[in-house]
Amino acid sequence: MSGKTVINPNQLFAMLLLFEAFGTALVVPIGFRVGQGVWLAILIAMPAGILLYLLYDYLLRQYPDLILSGYLRVIFGNYIGSLFSLIYINYFVYNAARILREGGDLLISASYDRTPSLVVHAVMIAAVIYILHKGIEVFFRLAEIYIIIILTLASIATLTILLSGVFEPRNLLPLTGEGWTSILRSAYPYIFTFPFSELICFTTILPHLNNVHSARKIGLTAIIISAAILSMTHAMDVAVLGDEIYSRTTFPLFTTISIVRIGEFLQRLDAIVMLTLIIGVFFKMSVYCYAVMALVSDIFKIAEQRKLAYPVGIVVLFLSIMSAWSFPEHNEEGQVGLEIILPSLSVVIPVLAIIIHWIRKRLNLYPAN
Repeated sequence: MSGKTVINPNQLFAMLLLFEAFGTALVVPIGFRVGQGVWLAILIAMPAGILLYLLYDYLLRQYPDLILSGYLRVIFGNYIGSLFSLIYINYFVYNAARILREGGDLLISASYDRTPSLVVHAVMIAAVIYILHKGIEVFFRLAEIYIIIILTLASIATLTILLSGVFEPRNLLPLTGEGWTSILRSAYPYIFTFPFSELICFTTILPHLNNVHSARKIGLTAIIISAAILSMTHAMDVAVLGDEIYSRTTFPLFTTISIVRIGEFLQRLDAIVMLTLIIGVFFKMSVYCYAVMALVSDIFKIAEQRKLAYPVGIVVLFLSIMSAWSFPEHNEEGQVGLEIILPSLSVVIPVLAIIIHWIRKRLNLYPAN
């Protein structure tokens, strides 16, 4: 990747944390039908997320100058590799639209119930288009700044909840919720797929790291910390709301913080949590959009990648409005993605790529440079 833009380890760590810990996995309930054992299911799913990241890291070390679409073409051949890349592009666009829909619906349900969803979504995607048009360097420098802001806001919100008296540890009992079978079925495939396997997006980013060999340590650290944050946050939601309300509410963390009161001093901390969630949604959506731009630019040999921010953003905006007519329908569509599509893209194709790479390397089937 000659003349590549470069990001440093701190920036990558910040972006991974924003993507995994403070994205939509913090906004919506995760772990279908697992009850109060959701926090445990997150921790159980984490080792598979680590293993999956190691697969991506292995491919990075084999092809340090190539993004996902590049080494897919090398391994599978130009036609099959390009076909796989087009599938990734379509799914990344769709996922970006889903994230925009969730972030927009959160804003509408919290504060902008009289504002048309198109307007809310348009404002959010405009911010994404602006930052991506500025380039990946600006995008990742922004992540370095905002991770400090979001951690500060999250700490304030957590401390407030713990001091307010609404935290009820008994709601977490029994610790295994509906039993180990339910926890394991929730961890695999649901929580493993969302959010851990979404790291497939970073196969378009990791080659920009100034030292690709540091990607492993950074990634594993970020995954472990993200899992801990998600586990504690969802445990706190269940402890405050109870299993029944947690399972039914659309945005459990927002519901949790909306009932917090500490006398006359601290009331209605919705704004703090809202800002935290929207920042996380913004960065996660931006990573997906950047992945689309990188893949399209690589496949179609587009030199000015930044200019793709506009068409990608417009397509994402359109899909966010048209993909589902209601939030329940939106969730049903997402479940299909969690069970079938995302596992195929994040696990099956990368594993197949590694196997074929090993075979071709062993039999010396790669063309000579």
